This record gives sequence, structure tokens and C-alpha cells, in this order.
Amino acid sequence: MNREEKIRRIQELQAETSALISALEEEKPHKYPDETWPPKTFYLWYHIMTGSILGGFGAIGSLLFNVVGSVIFDKNPFELIRVFMTFPMGQNAMTSDSATMLIVGVILYVFTGALYGIVFEVIMAKYFKQSSRGQRVVAAIVLGLVIWIVNFYGILSWLQPMLFGGDWIISSIPFWVAALTHIVFALTMVLIGEWGHFEATDYKRQAMVRAEQL
Repeated sequence: MNREEKIRRIQELQAETSALISALEEEKPHKYPDETWPPKTFYLWYHIMTGSILGGFGAIGSLLFNVVGSVIFDKNPFELIRVFMTFPMGQNAMTSDSATMLIVGVILYVFTGALYGIVFEVIMAKYFKQSSRGQRVVAAIVLGLVIWIVNFYGILSWLQPMLFGGDWIISSIPFWVAALTHIVFALTMVLIGEWGHFEATDYKRQAMVRAEQL
């Protein structure tokens, strides 16, 4: 192969290489995620879903805390659920021993935790995402206390008497028990929540690595 033939062959290989690169570029939309995914701004719906799940776990954690505390102080293990059920049932819930009422009460308690969990997760994810674990724990405690104060003294203190003629939740639960219950709820959420946080940059990087391997 003389010099001219070598040059011509090199030019042919360069043309083939360019054609292959162009073909790969055209395939990228099929291999890489859409440019709108992952979201570049705050992923609200993800945190709503995550918050509801974590809130359910937070409610279970706070309920277990109360069960253990009630046993230690020689009270009904589900005293908190009885008091909680005075909101839909009024005074009758305090004297009822119905297993069905307790089951429904636990379900409603966890559901309520899921609702408050959404508020908690959205605030923590939006404003404390880059904070250290210690800072997140302190923020969670403060936020748990804020939720307690708003829930008990901003809502239930007037709503339950207006609807059911009594303030059993406020009067039957010592303030320190209510405060600790909400703190346990918040700490449970913030600690287990570290396992499931969505990181858009990590997702994008991993997706591109997988695409390059195809």
C-alpha cells in the first residue's frame, strides 16, 4: 500500500468514525432520560408522598413511646388512643373498651401522622436539606414542638369543645407527654427519612452512567 492509498484509507476511516458518532448522537434521546427529568426545581410531589409515608412511621414510633410510657406509669397501654378518639366520639371514648374502637383509633392516629408528616417533610426538605445531621435533629425537635402547639392550642383547644362539648385532648394529656410525643414523631421522621431522600444530581449521574454502558 503506497502513501496515497494510506491517506485515502485514513480519510475513509475518519468518515466512518464521524458517521458512527453522528449515529450515537441521534440515539441519545432514546438512551438518556428526558431533559425534564429529574426535576431541576423542588420536587414537591415526591416529598408529599415521602412525607406521608414517613409521617405514618413517625406516628407508629410516637404511639409505641406512649404505650411503653403508659405501662411504666401503670395506665392503659392505649390511653393515648382513647383520648385521641374523643375527637370523633366525645366522652364515650374515655370509657369504651371496644377493640374495634382501638383499631380504628390506631388507623386514624397513623393517618393523622401521615398528614402532619407531609408538612414536616416539605419544610425539612426545602429549608434544611443541606444542614448537618445535628442541625436537622434540632430543627426537627423545634418543628415537632411547633406542630404540637399549633395542633393542640391553635386548633383543638377551640375546635373540640365547639364540636363535641369538651376539651378532653387538652385536659387529659399532660403537656409534657404531648410535647414528648411530638418530639418522638419528629425525630423518627428525620432519622429514618435519611434513607429515602431523592437527590436529582445523583439520579442524573447514575442514569447517564447506565446509558453509556448500553
